[in-house]
Amino acid sequence: MSVLTSEYLKMRSVRSTYLTVGLALSTILLGLALAVTVAGTYDAASPGRQAIARIAYLEEVFVIVPQLAMGVLGVLAMTSEYTTGLIRTSFAIVPRRWPLLAAKAATVTVLSLVIGAVAVFGTYAAVRSAIGDRFAGAYASAFGDRLPLLIALTLTVPVFALLGLGLGALLRSPAAAIAVVAGLVYVLPIIIGNLPEPWSETLGSLMIGALPRQLIGDSNASSVYGSLLSPLGAAAVMIGYAAVPLIAATVLVRRRDV
Repeated sequence: MSVLTSEYLKMRSVRSTYLTVGLALSTILLGLALAVTVAGTYDAASPGRQAIARIAYLEEVFVIVPQLAMGVLGVLAMTSEYTTGLIRTSFAIVPRRWPLLAAKAATVTVLSLVIGAVAVFGTYAAVRSAIGDRFAGAYASAFGDRLPLLIALTLTVPVFALLGLGLGALLRSPAAAIAVVAGLVYVLPIIIGNLPEPWSETLGSLMIGALPRQLIGDSNASSVYGSLLSPLGAAAVMIGYAAVPLIAATVLVRRRDV
């Protein structure tokens, strides 16, 4: 418990925590700003254009902001100690080492889950209030109909945080670990989306961005992602993104001198 308390205090005491949390929550304002803009464009369009106008679900589009922000938070939670040399003191206090990593993982998970929920649900609420019944009622469906996907989107945020933490422990370089996290969000899906079939569909189904809809048994037909996984398969892959780097980091951290 003392290790967990220590990690909580560390996270509270650094400026990067507040910056990444602020960035994650900015998705609410971004979603609202875009929703207000497109709503105005819709209102100014002719009835014919309004009849065929469609809008993407913006909470799905903007979830990459809290994903990346909390991924960076996870990276910095580990690499900042290597950068400052504090890691030597931490390992001296916790010589078995794995409890330190476990405490960091618990702290990062709780914070990113809360921030992810606020960002995803807040963006949905803000966009829904601005869009109303425009765009063929895209946001007019009952909240309960969207709830499973909103929960699934929320769960991807702590997955990114734990992925970042594991990569930070493995690479010990904030730049390298953040580059890998950013590549999973922005770069890899673009590359896979341009591959020939069946590789595009197969590998696209394994991307983190493809998992929320597969987790609830829905399709990614309108995106660059694939839809080959069952809900259980999607859950297993999601857990793997978080667990595999952490397990590898735990083994490696126990074997390194520092």
